[in-house]
Amino acid sequence: MERKLVAILAADVVGFSQLMGKDEAGTLVALKDYESAIIEPTVHKFGGRIVKRMGDGYLTEFPSVVDSVNCAVEWQKRTESLDPQLKFRIGINLGDVISESGDIYGDGVNITSRIEGLADPGGISLSGSAYDHVKGKLPYFFTYKGEKKVKNIVDPIRIYQLDMRAHQSSGLKNLSIRTKRHSLGFWVIIIASIGVVVSLGLVYFKPFQQDVLKSLMSNAETGQQVSSNWGASIAVLPFKNLSSDQEQEYFSDGITNDIITDLSRFHDLLVTSSSTAFSYKGKAIDAKEIGRNLGVEYLLEGSVQRANDKIRINAQLVNSVDGTHIWAERYDRELKDIFELQADIVTSIVATLAINVSQAEQNRALHKPPKDLDAYDYYLKGLAHYNSRVKKSNLIAREMFAKAISLDPQYSAAYAGLGLTEFAKVSYGWTEFPGESLERSFTYGQKAVKLDPNNAKAHELLSSVYTFQNKFDLAIIEAQQALELNPNSSTNYSQLGWALLWSGQVDESISVLEISLLLDDVWVRNAWYHLGIAYYLKGKYEKALDILEKGHIKRPDFVGYHIILAATYAQLNRLQDAQDSVDNVLRFDPFFEVQYFGTAFQNQNHRVLIADGLRKAGLQ
Repeated sequence: MERKLVAILAADVVGFSQLMGKDEAGTLVALKDYESAIIEPTVHKFGGRIVKRMGDGYLTEFPSVVDSVNCAVEWQKRTESLDPQLKFRIGINLGDVISESGDIYGDGVNITSRIEGLADPGGISLSGSAYDHVKGKLPYFFTYKGEKKVKNIVDPIRIYQLDMRAHQSSGLKNLSIRTKRHSLGFWVIIIASIGVVVSLGLVYFKPFQQDVLKSLMSNAETGQQVSSNWGASIAVLPFKNLSSDQEQEYFSDGITNDIITDLSRFHDLLVTSSSTAFSYKGKAIDAKEIGRNLGVEYLLEGSVQRANDKIRINAQLVNSVDGTHIWAERYDRELKDIFELQADIVTSIVATLAINVSQAEQNRALHKPPKDLDAYDYYLKGLAHYNSRVKKSNLIAREMFAKAISLDPQYSAAYAGLGLTEFAKVSYGWTEFPGESLERSFTYGQKAVKLDPNNAKAHELLSSVYTFQNKFDLAIIEAQQALELNPNSSTNYSQLGWALLWSGQVDESISVLEISLLLDDVWVRNAWYHLGIAYYLKGKYEKALDILEKGHIKRPDFVGYHIILAATYAQLNRLQDAQDSVDNVLRFDPFFEVQYFGTAFQNQNHRVLIADGLRKAGLQ
């Protein structure tokens, strides 16, 4: 026997006996489906273990109370989205238990069972001991329900009820912006963004350590250079293709992207986005100048040479402050060893920069390679075509991802790639059946996550689909998961900001979208569009106009920019500019009607604010 302190989660189905009486077989099948599709993967996702199943009940344990609450929230939201009739009650407690032969016993378990019985249908209740460990750490309201006397427990228990409808607390969750060698202006903007979040108590990221935040603010006020005591910053420049076949360009680009992705998953390392890095492709490289432009301390550059089943990669790490080469290596390997080679490069960089990461994080950061090398080759080809954002290339990309899967049916990244091509059809208007494409995109995303729960791109894809379906709570959860897995991804921040905006959480969306654009203002995304809408809704029309005009330059044929620009110009009484935007709206969408725009806004006042500007501009 062993004693240990654990977070205990107990759950059971509300009105299970009645459900069995109405449809015994159907209820059992539904519960079994929920268990395999939602309960087991959700518990596993948050580091928990199902101790045992008791008919319609589950007893689980977690090493962290925070993880157990996050698991409970996702459990409830995902089951409710599938079938509102099948509801669970969940109770959570932190207690001392006896562990023997995989089972757990003691008052800690008994108390959890009693707390679960006090939860509302579809709700979550916590003991006082559990609440004390999560208060201020999670973005949810908790309501104190008083002290309750429960069966077979001597002392009354403090009970708290979690409210999943609103998100609010007092920290920053999962935000991994570290102190790097950036310009003073960069940190002033960062601190201002953080200040908005902290001052309002709106939270989506892990709390900054107070000493780090104080150091940032102190340096910004005095104009001193920010130190790099808490990490390092790096840009991976596009590896040159030295193969005799120029068509192998996709392969060298793919290697570069993979290394960027692997490095981005380290929470103590700030990595420049791939789109920003690729803006230097084919240009003469001056380490000091690029370092100053990107605000990074280190540059990784190199070359790839592929011939038949052999590959040679040269890589060197440069200190951008003084231009010195601090590490260099040449790798001559069999092509089949490419994934091990990538891992060697990443590990060498991390070791050289002395990043303090655990072995568990290293293992998580190094992506799961496919079993078949040809599958990887098709995947890289598909990615190259997908990134062109052209309808014809999107079709080719789909073929490449499908071939990769035919060679390796367990290849998570290729399933995510298929999902992205289906989602592109919807977002770019390349299909007459968007509903079917969206459903396929969701199916591929789910498959990708099932095969590899650490696939950040798959979680980002699911977040996009949920946002399109107006399931904003689920979209936010998936975007947060993507950020936890890849805290340097500007697209993950952009996706989270999109979901927050349409769910009605404007202030939070502004903070997140500002961070997205700080990390990457090169890639053609809709972060400018959503950020412009957010500032419009706050009545900051000049700021909205500045953002929207920048985004419009990136994507001039997107009617959304012209719509919000028309409303913004009208609110600024720039009526001729508003009319020009109206003309563009009708050119792109001759049947545009104000009453049908923005119907997905959860806060209908936001829809009214935009409609007011559009009608003022002359649209009907």
